[in-house]
Amino acid sequence: MRSLIRLAALFLLCASVSVFAQSDADGEARQRVAEEIEKLEEPMYSPFIERYMLDELKQLRIDLSNQRAELIQQVVDREIESIDRGVTYATNTVTYFFYLIAAVSSILVLLGWNSIRDMKEKMSSLADEEVGKLVNAYEVRLRGIEKQLTQKTRHIDANREEIERTQEIHSLWLRANLEHTPANKIAIYDQILAVKPEDCEALTYKADVVLELGEPQWAVNLCQQALSIDSDNAHAFYQLACAHTALGHYEDGVHFLGEALSRAESYRESLMQDPALFPLHDMPAFKELLGIREEES
Repeated sequence: MRSLIRLAALFLLCASVSVFAQSDADGEARQRVAEEIEKLEEPMYSPFIERYMLDELKQLRIDLSNQRAELIQQVVDREIESIDRGVTYATNTVTYFFYLIAAVSSILVLLGWNSIRDMKEKMSSLADEEVGKLVNAYEVRLRGIEKQLTQKTRHIDANREEIERTQEIHSLWLRANLEHTPANKIAIYDQILAVKPEDCEALTYKADVVLELGEPQWAVNLCQQALSIDSDNAHAFYQLACAHTALGHYEDGVHFLGEALSRAESYRESLMQDPALFPLHDMPAFKELLGIREEES
C-alpha cells in the first residue's frame, strides 16, 4: 500500500510540475513534496482521497485544454496582426511607388521624354516584384508559425494521453489492492500490463499472486520478464527466490535471495517470517547469508 501511495503522490507531483513548468520555485516545491512523501507512515488511501485525486486529474485535463485554447487564440491573434501589418506595409509601399512614378513622369515629360508607356510598364513590373517579395517573406513567416503551432499541439496531446494513461493505471492499482480473489487480481494486473507492458511492479506482483495459486514456474517466467526490463529490480529477485524454493531448487533460491538482499536490505526482515522461504531455513548457505548480513549491519 505504501508503494501505491508513493506512486499516486509522485504522479500528482509530475502533473503539477507539467502545468506549472514556467515557475521559478518548481525545484523547491518538488523537493518539499518528495520529503513529505518519505515521511508517510500510514496509508492515506480512502474513497474520498481517490475521488479527490480523480477530480484533481479531471481539473488538470481541463486546465490543459484551456491552456491549449488560449495558446491557439494567441497564435491566431498574432497571425492576424502580422498579416494586417504586412498588408498595410504593402499598401503604403505601392502608394509611395505611384507617387514616385507620378513625380518621375512629370520630370521626364518636362525634360521631353515621350515614352511614358515604357516608364509605366517598368514601374509596374518593379512594384509587382517588390510586392511579390513581401508576400513571399510573410508566407515563410506564416509557415514557421504554423509549424510551431503544430508542434505545440502535438506536445499537448501527448501530455493529455500520458495523463489519461497514468490515471487509468492508478485506478487499476487501487482496484487490485481492494481485490481479495487471486484470479481477479491477475486479471487486473493483466489490464495494467496491457496499458503499460514494461511495468515491472505489475509483473512482480502478478508473480506473487500466481505463487499463491501454486504456479511457481509461471512466477519464474514473470520474474524473468521483469528482470529483462529492469536488471536491478530487487522485488523480482525476491519473488524469483520464492518461486525456485517452491520448485525445490533450494540453492537457486538462496542465490536469488542474496541478489535481492544486495539490492534492498529491507527484505532481510521478511526472511524468517515468509512461509515460502521456510524450506531454506536449515540450509547452511541460508544461515551463512543471514550471518553475513548481521555482521555488516
